[in-house]
Amino acid sequence: METLLTILAIFGAFAGMEFMAWFTHKYVMHGFLWALHKDHHQPTDGPFEKNDLFFLIYAIPSWLCIMLGLMNQNYPVVGIGAGIALYGITYFLVHDVLIHRRFKWFDKTNNSYFKAIRKAHKVHHKNRFKQEGSCFGMLIVPSKYFTGSIPKKRKTAVRMFDILM
Repeated sequence: METLLTILAIFGAFAGMEFMAWFTHKYVMHGFLWALHKDHHQPTDGPFEKNDLFFLIYAIPSWLCIMLGLMNQNYPVVGIGAGIALYGITYFLVHDVLIHRRFKWFDKTNNSYFKAIRKAHKVHHKNRFKQEGSCFGMLIVPSKYFTGSIPKKRKTAVRMFDILM
């Protein structure tokens, strides 16, 4: 039973991190910590940005969950830490490698999902000072970025989700 809870904790934490990333990006990075995030929206010299400090916001809780969970043999807590860490790895691969091309690893990808992620992020950077109309998430991309325009007939749940993004 503990193994199942640990696996659920990994997947739950990973999924929850998409919401946390959206929330943090919209209300913290584009809010009171804009001074740290601003350089991400501007050309910078060198491989690092002040924005890279946000890594610690997620790395520290991940590390604490893994360490304290192992020390107390509480493996679902280890799973939460692992889910956060897996999201961090995914974030690095998607945001820094695929979107911003800090490393030239996936230059020849022609996947429509990856193209939609890049398009949504480019729109976000164009509208960097506007809260509305800008995509703040990373992995969940509104459907309009797949086709270039929003289809007229859509399910209500999808429409409501697109409004949130």
